[in-house]
Amino acid sequence: MNRAAGALTALALLACAAGRAPARGSLVDVSEALPGVALDIRYATPDNFAKAAVYPAARCLLRPEAAAALKAVRSDLAAKGLTLKLWDCYRPLSVQRRFWELVPDPRYVADPKKGSRHNRGAAVDATLAGVEMPTGYDDFSANAHRATLGGTPAARANAKSLEDAMAARGFKGLPTEWWHFDFAGWERFPLLDEPLTP
Repeated sequence: MNRAAGALTALALLACAAGRAPARGSLVDVSEALPGVALDIRYATPDNFAKAAVYPAARCLLRPEAAAALKAVRSDLAAKGLTLKLWDCYRPLSVQRRFWELVPDPRYVADPKKGSRHNRGAAVDATLAGVEMPTGYDDFSANAHRATLGGTPAARANAKSLEDAMAARGFKGLPTEWWHFDFAGWERFPLLDEPLTP
């Protein structure tokens, strides 16, 4: 079994693992904090770069402060006729380790030795629903970089609208992924490795 195949097998096993949810109060369920929020949690499906479901449940968990800011982002975008959609939120550190085995490139996957903002419940992967965007999710190319965005002028304008709305509420974009946003003060939150349970 080659390294990539072994990593995918481990991912599949991880998806079936049971365990307790993150401690009450440390993370909130965004579906409860933002009723009706549009979710497309890709890592709970095979529609992602790992080509396997790595989360056992399609849940979006975040630090309460980040969830509150995201609620304001959704309202700001709705006022402009735009719909926020979320692709990823909190990610267990064990999943981060598997991702690093598949793509050991810090431009796209955080080194698990340092951890990701996702592992702290302080980052989201977001898009706008129903409009053209520069690339698909998990596009590891320069077309997804904020400085060299691909796509049509309309797609780039939509990405800018998303970025502006997120920035206005305390989220900073990652240079290499137009969809990734870190919540201000992410450094103060500890890394978590609690599984995402249904």
